[in-house]
Amino acid sequence: MINVIITDDHKIIRDGIIALLHNDPAITVVGEASNGKELIELLDSVTPDVVLLDINMPELDGFETTKYLKQHYPNVKVLVLSMLDHESYVNRVIELGASGYILKNSGKEELSAAIRLVSSGHIYISSTVALDLLKKIGNQNMFSSVTCPDTKDKKYKDISKRELEVLTLIGEGYTNAEIAERLFTSKRTIETHRQNLLEKTQTKNTATLIKYALQNNIIN
Repeated sequence: MINVIITDDHKIIRDGIIALLHNDPAITVVGEASNGKELIELLDSVTPDVVLLDINMPELDGFETTKYLKQHYPNVKVLVLSMLDHESYVNRVIELGASGYILKNSGKEELSAAIRLVSSGHIYISSTVALDLLKKIGNQNMFSSVTCPDTKDKKYKDISKRELEVLTLIGEGYTNAEIAERLFTSKRTIETHRQNLLEKTQTKNTATLIKYALQNNIIN
């Protein structure tokens, strides 16, 4: 079970996320806070696996809260949940120690998948943000702290035909739910394929997975 605390200064957002995650058997919301200060106070009594964290909040914003959490609660994963898709914001929170960045207009499936990936030690960047950043940076690294693995002598025959189909659709910007619909399978199956692709390519998020695939001509 993945224990989650939601931190956002808008109660309607917190209530909406709680409703979205309510029926997920792997995720439990164990607390909520309206700003970073309340979150820190809550951590005295509750220990989450993942903190969903907004950026623009009163008293203690997402940047300062992320910095504090990584210094004092290094085992707690931070998944930033924001409406802001600015490259500088994404870069900064990752450098401060956040494990992921997802937009508030993401669907239930992507949010659940992001929480699972972050809790298991991966870095997750929202597909929309990742693709936009890749278009801007071309062949440069997106973050100094996130790089693609060495591809020398790497063999790709371990990637199955179905995983290649999933990877191609990820590269085209489709969500897990949309890929599942196109391939006539379940969202959970697509999540498994995505996880397998990350492990086989030794990448940690959608951005580096796509970059890796493009650099090595796995997809066009």
